[in-house]
Amino acid sequence: MCGIVGAVAERDVVPILLEGLRRLEYRGYDSAGLAVISEGQLQRQRVSGKVQGLSDVLQKQPLRASTGIAHTRWATHGKPSNANAHPHIAQSIAVVHNGIIENYRELRAQQQAHGVVFTSETDTEVIVHQIHYYSQQGQDLLQAVQSTLQDLEGAYALGVISQEEPGRLIATRCGSPLVIGVGIGEHFIASDVAALLPVTQRVLFLEEGDIADIQQNDFVLYDAAGQNISRKIHTSTLQADAVERGEYRHYMLKEIYEQSRAAADTLDGRLSQDHVLEAALGPQAEKLLENIQAIQIIACGTSYHAGMVARYWLESIAKIPCNVEVASEFRYRNPLASPNTLVVTISQSGETADTLAALKETQRLGFGPSLSICNVPESALVRASDLVLMTRAGPEIGVASTKAFTTQLIALLLLTLIIAKRRGLEAAEETRIVHNLQQLPTLINHALQLDERIEALAEQFADKHHALFLGRGIHYPIAMEGALKLKEISYIHAEAYPAGELKHGPLALVDNNMPVVAVAPNDALQAKLKSNLQEVEARGGEMLIFANHQGFLENLENVQVIELGEIDDIISPIIYTIPLQLLSYHVALIKGTDVDQPRNLAKSVTVE
Repeated sequence: MCGIVGAVAERDVVPILLEGLRRLEYRGYDSAGLAVISEGQLQRQRVSGKVQGLSDVLQKQPLRASTGIAHTRWATHGKPSNANAHPHIAQSIAVVHNGIIENYRELRAQQQAHGVVFTSETDTEVIVHQIHYYSQQGQDLLQAVQSTLQDLEGAYALGVISQEEPGRLIATRCGSPLVIGVGIGEHFIASDVAALLPVTQRVLFLEEGDIADIQQNDFVLYDAAGQNISRKIHTSTLQADAVERGEYRHYMLKEIYEQSRAAADTLDGRLSQDHVLEAALGPQAEKLLENIQAIQIIACGTSYHAGMVARYWLESIAKIPCNVEVASEFRYRNPLASPNTLVVTISQSGETADTLAALKETQRLGFGPSLSICNVPESALVRASDLVLMTRAGPEIGVASTKAFTTQLIALLLLTLIIAKRRGLEAAEETRIVHNLQQLPTLINHALQLDERIEALAEQFADKHHALFLGRGIHYPIAMEGALKLKEISYIHAEAYPAGELKHGPLALVDNNMPVVAVAPNDALQAKLKSNLQEVEARGGEMLIFANHQGFLENLENVQVIELGEIDDIISPIIYTIPLQLLSYHVALIKGTDVDQPRNLAKSVTVE
C-alpha cells in the first residue's frame, strides 16, 4: 500500500528520495513527504496529493542532506491531509511507517496522560512518540527503536532517523516488506526494489522481526531478540528502465502489450517438446506431491479469479478435488485440515497480508505442503512456502493487474499438468495441452490486434454507470475479472454472473442503459449461452460479445460481436482475458480517470 524510501550517503539524498517515491507511485497513495537532517537540523516537507507536488515545494524551498527518509501514504487512520502525511516527528526524531498498529489507541491514551500533544489522526504518530520517550531515558536510537517494538502490536515497516545521531538510519519490519540497498559509501532502504534501481542493484531482504542499524559505510542486522544476524545480499536482475512507460501512454497499456513476452518467460525452461517438467516446482516437488489428494487455493482479488479458473482445470484434467477461497474469509472460517491437501497461495506481490495470514493458518492447522505462485522472488509468501512457481511477469506498475493475471493462469495450468500426470493423465493429452501452451505468445499477439476495434466500441460505455458481465463454466471467472477491471479503473459499477443465473434475478436490471458483456467461446456451453443472451436481447439490452466467430448471434439488434477465432478450450480463458483488459482500459480513457493509480486502491495490500 504505502511506499518507504530512505538513504544515508555522502552525497545529497534528496533527489534519490524523490526518485524513489516516484518509482513507488504505482502502489497507490494520497500524500507524500520527506524528513532529512540538513545542516544538523531535522527538516520536513509534506503535501497532500502527488509526489510532483512535493517536488514543486522543494524547488521553492530546497533542502540538501546526506540522511533522510521519505514516504507515500495511503490513508487508513485519518483522512488524506498534510497533518496526517508521513514522516511523523517527535522533537528530534522522525519516522515513516507502512502497516497498521493495532494497539495505537492504548498507546495514545498512555502518551496523552504523560502530556504528549498529538498533531495527527494516524496510528503512526504513537510510534515516534514512543521512540522519543525511550530516547529521553538515555537510550540511543537503536535501543529506543528496539524498546518501542516491544510495545507495538500489528504490522509495520519502519524507517527512523534522529537529529541527535545524523548519519544513522534504523529500519525494521514485521508484516510489511522492507529491503536494504547496498552501495559503496552509501546505503538505502525501500519497500520495493524498484525504488532503488537507479542507485543500486544489490539488495538484502529483511526477514520478520529484523532490525537494521544503517550508516554510510556499514550496516548491522539484529533479530527480534537483539542477536546479531546476517542475511544474503542479492543482485537484482531488474534494470532501471524496467519500470519506465517507454512509448506507452500508461503503464497498464504497456503491461497489456507485454503479455506475449511474459507468457513466453513463464513457460521458458518448463516445457519439453511434449510434457511439463516437474522440476519447475523445485527439487522437493516429487516428495511433497506424493500423497496429495486435494487442492486448497487461497488468494485475493484478481489472483482469486485465477484460482477459480484453475479449479476447473484441476478437477477436469487432473481429476482432483479443488477448493478456492478468498484469503480474508478463509483465515477466520476454522476450516477442516487435511495433511494430504496441497495449499496453493497466489499473489502478484507475495506480500498480500490476508494471503500470508491464511497460509500461516493452514500451517498451524496441519494442512499439507504449500506452493506459492508469485511474481516477486524473496517475497514473504515465497519464503514461507515449501514449493514455489514464479510467474516471471516482470515488474507490474499499474494497479489493475494484467500480465500478472495471465501469467498466474499459465503457471496454474502448468501445475495442473504436473498433478494430472501423477494421477494418470494420458501422454497424448499432455502433449496436446503442451502444444497449445507453446502457441500462447502468438495467440496473445493476435488478440492484441483487436485493440483499435475495441477502442471504438468502448464509446458505447461513455455515458453508462453500470455494466453486466456474463460467462459460463471456466469463463465465468474471466467475466468476473473483466468486471473487476472495468470497475477498478473506470469507476463504472460492474457485476459478473454465470449466464445461467440471469433469470434468477439480474435480468430485472437489463435495459438499454445496462450494457452486457459476454465471454462466449466455442465450447460445450455455447448453445446454452446463446439462449441466455437472447433473453438479454429481448429486453432491449446492448450486448458486446467476445466469441470465436462473427456469426455467433445473427440478425439481432444492439449486438456487437468481436471475433477471436478458434482457440482450444484449455487455453481460451487466457486469451479471452486480453480483450476484456483492453476494453476496461479504453473505457477508462473515455471516462478520464487515473488509469494507473485509480482512486482508493493500492497495488500491494499489506494490511488486513
